[in-house]
Amino acid sequence: MELRKEKSCGCIIIKDNKVLLVYEKNRNFWGFPKGHVEKGENEIQTALREVKEEVGLDVEINEKKRYVLNYIIRDEIDKTTVLFLATPKNEQIIMQESEIENIKWCDFEEAINTLTFENWKELLKKVIEELD
Repeated sequence: MELRKEKSCGCIIIKDNKVLLVYEKNRNFWGFPKGHVEKGENEIQTALREVKEEVGLDVEINEKKRYVLNYIIRDEIDKTTVLFLATPKNEQIIMQESEIENIKWCDFEEAINTLTFENWKELLKKVIEELD
């Protein structure tokens, strides 16, 4: 059976050596704000829109810091997630309650321990190493 392809884009938002994590309601996992690419959008536009929708933040994206994760979901979906390193332009977090159950700023170690999936933890470790 052919896997359905899906693509999401979002951001790893870092401020003052803390990273913003979201807990997705329907999927029950900790990750980064992200969502599906809509028709006519590029990766950056999707990432900006999804971050704004999910956590209410406007962010400054570092286009040179683009990270890609590929994984299979339930033997049905071939998923590509593109994440950009970003910094918030504003402070006020507004949670999209239909999709997000919880949002928190974590220091790097806590974030690595909080993220649900191993590949996300490994990605964050790589991002942190490149910050210096």
